[in-house]
Amino acid sequence: MILVTGTKRSGTSMWMQILRAGGFTIVGEAFSAGWGDSIRDANPHGFWESSFRQGVFFATNPHPETGAFLRPDASTQHAVKVFVPGLVRTDFGYIHHVIATMRPWREYAASIRRLYAIEDAWLAELPNGDERIAHAEGLRPVYPPEVEWWFEQYDLVRDVATRRYPFHWVSYERVLRQPEVEIKRVFAWLGKGDVARAADVVDRATRTQADTPDPPDCPLDADTIAVMDALYDTCHRDAPLTPELVERLNATQARMEAEYGALSRDRMRE
Repeated sequence: MILVTGTKRSGTSMWMQILRAGGFTIVGEAFSAGWGDSIRDANPHGFWESSFRQGVFFATNPHPETGAFLRPDASTQHAVKVFVPGLVRTDFGYIHHVIATMRPWREYAASIRRLYAIEDAWLAELPNGDERIAHAEGLRPVYPPEVEWWFEQYDLVRDVATRRYPFHWVSYERVLRQPEVEIKRVFAWLGKGDVARAADVVDRATRTQADTPDPPDCPLDADTIAVMDALYDTCHRDAPLTPELVERLNATQARMEAEYGALSRDRMRE
């Protein structure tokens, strides 16, 4: 499968739209679970998610309700959105290509908080709105968004380094600035795809966060922020991870895990 991954609000939906327009078979719906009513404003062109967003593994394949089974050899050109914790648990046989998109942690934190605010405003208008909001909050990540960004990026880097599957990393910003160039590179790597049609669906107007400053209540220290910025800069420049940066990533992870506990993928198993 062609797995589109990243944190939430990082451009994964945009890449699903790109692949769909480019002629690939998409697994997922534009607005599932009533999102067309609740959080459409967060992504008016659709989210294109499925149950596989939590990973392609025994709990999702065969489908727990229908029993439908997706075979690895029959899905090499199927594109599916799988968030980082789901990628980590995805069976290796289904990982044919991985497209990872990254957004700066400041923009991610601001964007995810905006998404939650949109959802809460919609829930507040429904009967028992306070109870619905409390339930929604219970399903959200246990970490502050800035910390969640770190854990998921570290999980991604470690998974790629460990399992060494075909991997392409690109920043959300690069695709917005030069969609034809970035999409052409990816489609050449995948071996097919209509670049012109795909580039037409990149909508810069949907970007709601840019040049976002540090949040006033940021839980991160200066050293952690520096490492996170360095990791993003490496992705944005399409540069390789240096041994020095890998050493800093590992040291930062040790500090973060000591302070916040289990990795994001472990929390999502609970």
